[in-house]
Amino acid sequence: MQRFPGGHAPSTRTYLVHDRIFGIGDDYWINDEHGHHAFLVDGKALRLRETFELKDTDGRVLITLRKKMLSLRDAMTIERDDRPLATIRRKRLSLLRNHYRVELVDGTELDVSGKILDREFAVEYEGELLAEISRRWLTLRDSYGLKIVRADADPTLLIGVAVCVIRMAERERDDD
Repeated sequence: MQRFPGGHAPSTRTYLVHDRIFGIGDDYWINDEHGHHAFLVDGKALRLRETFELKDTDGRVLITLRKKMLSLRDAMTIERDDRPLATIRRKRLSLLRNHYRVELVDGTELDVSGKILDREFAVEYEGELLAEISRRWLTLRDSYGLKIVRADADPTLLIGVAVCVIRMAERERDDD
């Protein structure tokens, strides 16, 4: 099995996100399965383009999520250490469900599909489930869980992918 790029593999593999409408400058914590802070999503208000940073509990930036400028189709990039890691775009011909493609710089492609705005979707690599995002496991209102299924998957990358596709789907809905 291929090891996905970068990052450490924390012992927890399930995360809880207290959902909210995204906005520039919004910050929120992603908790582990025990209720402890695991990652901070930090929205950067004073940037020319939409930017979020995923930080660890010590405030170190693990990845940066940016709306791609000058793109024919809506796209977001994920960067690690100021270097590109992945680009996320909506697939053109997806009729029934939201469908996004994640292109990693090494040529690996991940597929994201499901009901993004309902927080019911999956991230797959070559048809194999990497992560599942769902509200159905939870009784908390306005929250969703992110369960990383494959042991060699990079949690920070998959959390970044989830944050990006949700933000992209919300922008698309708001533009309609």
